[in-house]
Amino acid sequence: MMDKFHEECGIFGIYGAPEAANLAYLGLYSLQHRGQESAGIVSSDGEKLYSEISMGLVADIFNEERLKRLPGSIAIGHNRYSTTGSSLLKNAQPFLMEYLRGSIALAHNGNLLNALKIRDELENQGSIFRSAMDSEVIVHLIAMSREKKLVDRITEALRNIKGAYSLLVMSEKELIAVRDPHGFRPLCLGLLGDSYVFSSETCALDLIEAKYIRDVEPGEIVVVNEKGLKSFKPFPAEKYSHCIFEFVYFARPDSNIFGKNVYSVRKNLGRILAQESYVDADMVVAVPDSGVPAALGFSEESGIPLELGLIRNHYVGRTFIEPRQSIRHFGVKVKLNAIRDCIKGKRVIVIDDSIIRGTTSRKIIQMIRSAGAKEVHMRISSPPATNPCFYGIDTPTKAELVASSHSVEEINQYITSDTLTYLSLEGLKSTVYPDQDNYCCACFEGNYPIEFEWKDYSQLILFGKNI
Repeated sequence: MMDKFHEECGIFGIYGAPEAANLAYLGLYSLQHRGQESAGIVSSDGEKLYSEISMGLVADIFNEERLKRLPGSIAIGHNRYSTTGSSLLKNAQPFLMEYLRGSIALAHNGNLLNALKIRDELENQGSIFRSAMDSEVIVHLIAMSREKKLVDRITEALRNIKGAYSLLVMSEKELIAVRDPHGFRPLCLGLLGDSYVFSSETCALDLIEAKYIRDVEPGEIVVVNEKGLKSFKPFPAEKYSHCIFEFVYFARPDSNIFGKNVYSVRKNLGRILAQESYVDADMVVAVPDSGVPAALGFSEESGIPLELGLIRNHYVGRTFIEPRQSIRHFGVKVKLNAIRDCIKGKRVIVIDDSIIRGTTSRKIIQMIRSAGAKEVHMRISSPPATNPCFYGIDTPTKAELVASSHSVEEINQYITSDTLTYLSLEGLKSTVYPDQDNYCCACFEGNYPIEFEWKDYSQLILFGKNI
């Protein structure tokens, strides 16, 4: 099921907890959906920073022995999804660096548009980079600042940065959270007893039984130290541009982001989709798991019963060995299977959240037809994805996005459905922000909130993105 947009990472931080690293481990466990190729935790005992970072899933990396090597009451953690060619330990986070004023660690969710230009300038001045990640540029800028306080060094560094970032930065005695002025990626603040918690999503707060306080606001810097919590807004205000695709696919349904519950939004997307694209059928079937909330909404609105016509194998890793004698549609069949007795002879509406290249949708529809479906109607709970993202999502090239160069009917013919309908952009917007335009829809309409030069496309290759 790799025919999806992919979130780049999730971040988690906690200050003032006796078992900070253990709680960070649990937080990363909850955020595993935001990145599955590497994970790391850096902790502080007030005098020194300790780091444990490896490739793989959180549960495979951390055990009791490794967590014991992370003492202290402050910790930050990071889950990363990387593209082909950049799945290397040197690119895993949090970054831990030593400089003139001590040690700092940084965890970043987002993408920096001018990182290549800044990196070239820094290397010409003698800086040496250890990774291919844009995030490391921020660390170098912090180290080079002449400001005395860490928060001022971070502020000066970020004034040079253009792009999307939700950041956690820690020193031996401080934890600092930052969100870019546009607010592309989510970041929230919680409280666990007297300990402050930061997380990409509220689902991580729920696991450790922390209380959600509020979102870190766009353009805000939150500093937590022995004096308590302080908030700063040192950057010029910008129009908010929250990533709308977080609601379509990325975030967990049980999370609240940008002030809304993800499950409720996705279910309402299904309702609007049913209003826009009703077709007479015997059953509604979701592509699990991301299509389930929208399918529930579609079923309730249309009155067509929802059936579990596709079953997902939840015990499949990211890779598997294909048998030498090829099995048709092997990759999808390992992860999904159609229930023949449920589908045979029926007119089926299939609900999914998006179509990116179209290859997976084609295989799913052919699988349902092979199970004996009389008709297969595809319904997508988002508009056609026509443009790549440059704000913290791993997306294919524009040429690989099937909707960028093909009409809906051409895509319908390719994936072999009887009919295909996407949710309209107006339907999406009316569900997510009926009264305000605070979201980035660049992947659907091509209007990028932050301007950049297209000649800088090469930086996204350098930093491990497919564009």
